[in-house]
Order: sequence, then structure tokens, then C-alpha cells
Amino acid sequence: MLRRMQRVMAHLVDNIPQMRSGELEEKGTDIWQLFREAQQNILYLNKQRIMATEELDRVKREKSSLLDRIEQLERTKLINTRKDKLSISAELLLRIDSMVLTSLIGSKEASEFRRLVMDSKVSIADNFSEIMHKKDTELLIELRHFSGKSRKSGYHIIHICTEMAPVVSVGSLALYVTGLSRALQRKGNLVEVILPKYASLNLNEVHGLREVEAEFHSYFDGQLHGNRIWTGVVYGIGVTFIEPLYYSSFFSCENIYGYSNDFERFTYFSRASLDYIVKAGKQPDVLHMHNWKTSIVGPLCWDVFVNQGLGGTRIMLTCQSFESQCVEQPEKLALCGLDSHGLHRSDRLQDNNKYHLVNVLKAGVVYSNKVIIMSSMQTKAQIIHATTHGLEPTLTIHKDKLVVAPPGFDSSAWDPSVDKFLPQNYSADNMKGKSVCKASLQQHLGLQEQASIILVGCIFLDISDIELENLRTLIWMASRRGVQFVFMGSGQTPGLNTALEYFEEELKDENMRFLNKYDEALAHLVLAGSDIMLCPSFDDAVFQVPLKSMRYGAMPILLNFTDRTFGHFVDDNFINIPLSQAIDELKNNPSKWDKKIVDAMTKDFSWDAECCDIHISAYTEIANL
Repeated sequence: MLRRMQRVMAHLVDNIPQMRSGELEEKGTDIWQLFREAQQNILYLNKQRIMATEELDRVKREKSSLLDRIEQLERTKLINTRKDKLSISAELLLRIDSMVLTSLIGSKEASEFRRLVMDSKVSIADNFSEIMHKKDTELLIELRHFSGKSRKSGYHIIHICTEMAPVVSVGSLALYVTGLSRALQRKGNLVEVILPKYASLNLNEVHGLREVEAEFHSYFDGQLHGNRIWTGVVYGIGVTFIEPLYYSSFFSCENIYGYSNDFERFTYFSRASLDYIVKAGKQPDVLHMHNWKTSIVGPLCWDVFVNQGLGGTRIMLTCQSFESQCVEQPEKLALCGLDSHGLHRSDRLQDNNKYHLVNVLKAGVVYSNKVIIMSSMQTKAQIIHATTHGLEPTLTIHKDKLVVAPPGFDSSAWDPSVDKFLPQNYSADNMKGKSVCKASLQQHLGLQEQASIILVGCIFLDISDIELENLRTLIWMASRRGVQFVFMGSGQTPGLNTALEYFEEELKDENMRFLNKYDEALAHLVLAGSDIMLCPSFDDAVFQVPLKSMRYGAMPILLNFTDRTFGHFVDDNFINIPLSQAIDELKNNPSKWDKKIVDAMTKDFSWDAECCDIHISAYTEIANL
């Protein structure tokens, strides 16, 4: 087109003297037409070039996204493959229990089969995946074919407990049992869980739930009573549910705890669990009891069951908190077959303050080989002298048993590099996605979308009045500096919600958002989109915000920053600063801030790390007693 115009212009110049005015006007019109056409063509070509560039960029992004998706699917495939193998092994163990209860095999042969499951030379999942649907008699033939192998170096641990996520979850115990059990199995140990069969169980989370045909009897209140057994698999862990037949009302109620007969309910379950273990011919290395609800397992094991096949079994107790202990009349111990007169002594079960009563949690401490206390922040001495609610004399006597372990969190569900709830994933090696998450959170909450604005998140279960006042002061100070806040509560504390709603109305701050209900998907985005996470406590065993925030690249700051107690797993310089100082550092020294964030993101605070290692060390120590 341009060459054509050039030729026309040259022709006009050469022939201007011979042209009339009308011809000149006509030729001029043609020239302007050519110019317009050329301009339109140039614009069209530029538009096509831009579209082609955008299309190329889109293809590149899709290619990159596809490669990331393929990589993620490969990781998921590996995880699922491993999970399926664990599930097959767990289901096989439960089938072995069924064979014992139906008298198909004896306890000695059952013990050999259980060791076979832990065999490092045989892949149980590969050999038995296709025959798990067969009858017990056919499965028994295959088991005997593979018998006689060497045992894997690991421990057989049975948790007797009242919660397990996600089947039945009330507090921190449920997360602990599931998280620890999965970590222990990943490190080559055999783990089982025994639970009451509550009417409120989330049975959709139990794989292969089946009722075992045989029943077994348990002693309670001077008589033998029948129990129905249900088995299933949760996250590759074999779970046994005990359903009392005569005392069916014990676990058919709406809530898990909080009834006047809680002592009878959980004492019955503890005794029934031990009866079942003995009946099934199990000889675990460790019986692991939890809080006061199953602490009676300790004296029952040593005073009643030690000569029924559990002579080589050791006892471990975990305390999530010493606040709940359960004190009762001594004569009630006879309900489960214990000698109330012999146990009502100061060195046994007698309560340290109410001498006429017995203390069930104290029973667990006295009769266990090790006591695990869950805490991220406190030392053994601090726990004994500050938070034991009257058990200080007992814990002082048994202090050599005490071990403090930090909780962990599920790193597979809380990982920003593969988190399905985030608009864009990121990691310590590539943090670009975090700014995308921040913009997405700001947009979702109707906050001003600007990367340079500091965003502070806070996810809490409960906040004390003192912490609420601290919060009020912090927000007043920070709001003047244009800091954005988002608060997410549990919705389980109406008074607290009302106070915070009033607080929000009082401030009328356009940079503050309060969400009075916990939302799992949004919690992921709050962690990913926040620069700082305010934490009412660093010992957060329910929401585990301090651990998750570091994984998601947000600095955890203690709400009550005058508290100078810190755990050994975090750097003092990282968290021991007030909010105002953290804001200054983020604004004035971003490179230093980024280094701290990246360092925190690369540390392992999962169940597989320090928490699991401490437990295995404790198991090893008591196994050698």
C-alpha cells in the first residue's frame, strides 16, 4: 500500500504541469483515500500484532499452568497411592481382629500376622489389595502363605481416646490424635485408634466401615455386658468403634462431653477397650491414653490386665490441659473392677486438695510410664508450677516422666504451594502469588486494593477481656497509619462476637472487617493475604494459627506483647516484637522482613517434625524399661 502511494505521488509530481485543476482535485482525493486506507491497515496490523502477542502470552501461561497442574497431580497421585496402601494395611489388621473374635485363629497366630503387616520385606498392600473383599477363611490362607517373615523396626501403638479428626472433633485432641498417628505411620510404626461409637459420628469419613459379627463382653458395675464392634479406616489408620449394648445411652446423646455421668461413660469405654484388646489377642508396645477421659486405663492395665497378655505393654498419657481433671467418690472405682480402698491413697488416686475424693487425671499420671504435655511455649518447670490446677505435688514427684512436646499441623492441607483455596499458589522460592492472594482478599472484603497497604489478620477461638482491650489499643494506633485489619472468629462465643461487633461499630473504620463465623476456605485466604497475623496465644492447639501463618509467609505477633514466654522452635527475634514495631520494620526494612518470612516458611512445624520425634523418643525410652 505504501509503495503504491509512493508511485502515485511520483507520477503526480512529474505530471503536475500538464494537469488541469479538476484533475488535480481528483488525484488529491485519491491520495487522501490511499492515506486513510494505509492508516487503517497499519492500525489493523498493530492490533493483530498485539492480539498475537497476547495470545502467545496466554498460551505460555496455560502451558505453565498445565505443567504445574501435572506436577500437582503427580504429587497427589503419590500421596493417594501411599494413602491407599496404608488403608489396605489398616483394613487387613482389622480383619485379623475379626478372625480372633470369631475364633477363626488364636491370639498367637494373630500376633504373628500383625507383625507381618509391619514387615519391611513384604509389600502387604501390593499382595493383598485384590483379595480384601474375600471371606475371612480365604484371606487367612493368603496370610499364612506370607507368614514367617521378619519384623519391621517400629512400634505397635494403640490410642484409647475420645476424639479423632475428622470423625469426631471437639477440640485440640482430635487434631493431635490424627496428626500424630499419621506421622507415626509414615515413619514405620503401626498405629490403631479405639473410639466410642457416638451417635453423632461422621461416618462418611470412615472408609470400609463394617460391623464385626462377633461381640465381646466387658465388666462394669459387677456384671458382664455385651459390646458391638465396628471397624473402619481413617487416613490409613485402623479405627475400632465400641458400641455398648446394655449401656447404649452412654454414647447416644447429642454432645460428646458435659454430662453428669461422664465418669461412668468414659470409665466404661476405657474398661471395654482393654477387654477388647485382650479378647482380640493384641499385644501392643504402647497403650496411649488421653486426658482424664481415658486415664483410668493406667490403673486398670497394671492392676487388672497386666497378667492377661499385656505384661510387655507400656502406658503413655498425653495431657492437652490440666484444667479438666474429674474428681469422684472413691467407691465409684469399683464400677470398672478397681479396688477403691487400695487406690484412695495420697501416692495413688487421692485428690491433692479434696482428700475424700479420687482424681482420675492423677491416676493417669501416677500409672503411666511417660506423660506428654502439649505446649509450644512453656518449659516443664513453668507447666508444673503455673498451670496444673492442684496437680503440682504429683507432677513434682513424677517429673522425670514428664515430656513437653509442641503440637504440629497438617502440612499437606496447609501448604501455599498447592493450596486449592488460593487464587495463585506460591512458595518460599517464588513469592509472587502472595501479592495476588492479598489483592484477592482485599477485593473479597471490600478493602482498598493496594499491595503497599499493610494487612493484619487475626483468626481466634476466644479472646479474654484483657486481650480485647489490648486489641482496641492496637487497632486505634495502627488505623491512623492506614493499616487494614480482618478478624475471623469461631462464632461459638456470642458474648465475644457482640463485643467485637460493638467495637467495629464504635471505630467505624473502613479498613477493618470482622467475620463472626469461621470459614475454612476463607481462613486459607486470610493467612495467604495477610502480612501479619495477630495471635491471642502462641499455644493455639485448635486453629494452629502461629504455625500456619509462618508457613504462609505472615509474621505471627502476640496480641498481648508483654508476654515474654517463647517456645524453643521459633527465633526470639522473629516474634518477640509488638505490632507497631512489626509495621515499622515492614515499611522501613522490607529486605530484612522478607528474609525472616522466607526463613520461617522453610522451617518444618508439621506433625512429622519435632512433635513426632519427641514421641518416638518417649516410646523408645519406655520400651526399654
